[in-house]
Amino acid sequence: MSTIIEIDKIGKRYHLGRRRMARSFQEAVFNALKAPFRRIQELSLGGAADEEYWALRDVSLNVERGEVLGLIGRNGAGKSTLLKILSRVVEPTEGQAVLRGRMASLLEVGTGFHPDMTGRENIYLNGSILGMKRAEITRHFDEIVAFAEVENFIDTPVKRYSSGMYVRLAFAVAAHLEPEILIVDEVLAVGDVEFQQKCLGRMKEVSQGHGRTVLFVSHNMAAIEALCRTCVVLEKGGLVRIGTAAECVRDYLKLSKGVNRGGVVRVEAPRGVTPHVTTIRTLVDGEPDDHMPMGADLAFEVDFEAADPLRIVNVRIVIHATGGHALIHASNQFQPSIGYSEPVTHGRVRCSLGAVPFCPGVYPVSVWVGDRAGETHLLEQFFSFEVVERANADMGRVPEAVDSIMWWPARFEFMRRDLLSRTNN
Repeated sequence: MSTIIEIDKIGKRYHLGRRRMARSFQEAVFNALKAPFRRIQELSLGGAADEEYWALRDVSLNVERGEVLGLIGRNGAGKSTLLKILSRVVEPTEGQAVLRGRMASLLEVGTGFHPDMTGRENIYLNGSILGMKRAEITRHFDEIVAFAEVENFIDTPVKRYSSGMYVRLAFAVAAHLEPEILIVDEVLAVGDVEFQQKCLGRMKEVSQGHGRTVLFVSHNMAAIEALCRTCVVLEKGGLVRIGTAAECVRDYLKLSKGVNRGGVVRVEAPRGVTPHVTTIRTLVDGEPDDHMPMGADLAFEVDFEAADPLRIVNVRIVIHATGGHALIHASNQFQPSIGYSEPVTHGRVRCSLGAVPFCPGVYPVSVWVGDRAGETHLLEQFFSFEVVERANADMGRVPEAVDSIMWWPARFEFMRRDLLSRTNN
């Protein structure tokens, strides 16, 4: 194998203050003359108004041709910043990255698409950006459209596409126009489960069948282990582990114990996805906690927001084993009688599982929230909780571990957030 990507001591620094770049030479000179006086004023007020934040610092890495490399880490670890530097979206503050091949990147929904152009026009536009000739794009056109499942909308401006259609077409273009390097961020999380499986299969085909290089960012540890032989763990902008996928997943889960802080997880609103999750709570014996004694009652509360009023919100909770495979599924889709008496744009769904017989260990959790139209917000293995051992006089023994996929008879409750007390928010 030969090295196709060389990353040498990459660093990216951002300024968190209110200053902006000068828009003219005169403004730049004026700002430079004011700088000493501004600094004196800042010191007199007790500190600087402009803080520095290093999203990445001193990251070095070589990627071999044909390798599928997984990048994992908590939110804010620097994964997307690194991919943006490799994609030439942003310039590094220090260090350099050398790419020896044609690259296609999928960093967010609709990357590289012009909203006023049709799906057909955007396919040709993206192919041209990749340096392909029109005949090459035409050769792959039907395959791209079939993969994206947008045959009936291919001549519609993409600004009218749903987020799911956007991401299907964007991935199909990136994966079929023969890039030597394919970069995929967590954008696949807005697609449905079937489409995610199709994308994972295509990435495996691209890497194994065509010898192309894939950089894959995901919170889905099962997908990372299935697709990647080598993995990288990022934490607070630094590279903390390079190794096999299994080793890195184990280290990542250890780092992730603090994500579910006191049983409450805040979720950043994804652009263009509705309904979407805003907060998730892990309830142990009725109270928020990320540590569950064996034999305790377990429940999850999912707060959501939607652009349009809804009566029914589909919620699925999946609890995984440490290795990533699913253990327990719980969903309200088989309980159509429950919902809201009046349509709401925000609310809370509680999923009560009761006393689940888990053995001590760390258990990642995935959450799906969607509407009847099929639009879905997926948070795959987004947080975890830990089961801790305790003596239980009533049971007198260690409960048997759940070791196979099963639908759990959960109880779901729909609650209006505007009627809940402030202490429960």
